[in-house]
Amino acid sequence: MKLAALLLIALALPAQDLPQEKATAFDRAVVQEMSDLRTRPRAYARHLRDLRKYFEGTLWKRPERTPLRTEEGLAAFDEAIAFLETVPPVGPLRFNEGLAQAARLHAQDIGPRGALEHVGRDGSRLSQRLNRLGTWHGLIAENIGTLEEDPRQVVIQLLVDDGVPGRGHRHNLFNPELHQAGAGTAPHRDYRVVTVIDYADGFVLGH
Repeated sequence: MKLAALLLIALALPAQDLPQEKATAFDRAVVQEMSDLRTRPRAYARHLRDLRKYFEGTLWKRPERTPLRTEEGLAAFDEAIAFLETVPPVGPLRFNEGLAQAARLHAQDIGPRGALEHVGRDGSRLSQRLNRLGTWHGLIAENIGTLEEDPRQVVIQLLVDDGVPGRGHRHNLFNPELHQAGAGTAPHRDYRVVTVIDYADGFVLGH
């Protein structure tokens, strides 16, 4: 009876039973961009300095892009630049297909609902969602970004962390205990597109 009960639980969790699509070039590029940021923060600071001139108050008028209304304007941008100019480089992030799968499934869950939360429709948190797909160890974390369809812009949004007290997304980007990452995107009801990024010290897909 116990074996049958476990089987029923597994069947109720389609995430690990259904064939999953592989990560896209965009998903991989997001992870590579984060890795470049971690290993060369000074170079990223120079890039952000080049973008300062496009601010008009809280409106960021990026070239060939829809103007973006920020909450903090240049204050958050300059804070990110100062951070990059002092933070020591961190080891690179390795792309992980299993983490990308977990991120994509969560993006597909929250996108149609217009949600931006780290809890799934079924109440699951990141640790539970990773447990369904494989085995993780050490520290895990998750970032969520919206609107951006360019890998570098996704990372800049998380780095600057405009309007986010504590800059939690930025801390995840530079956490030296996170060594692997995977990204997944989906259409979002209210913000056009959502990108979820899952991080871990280590994760092995499959049981």
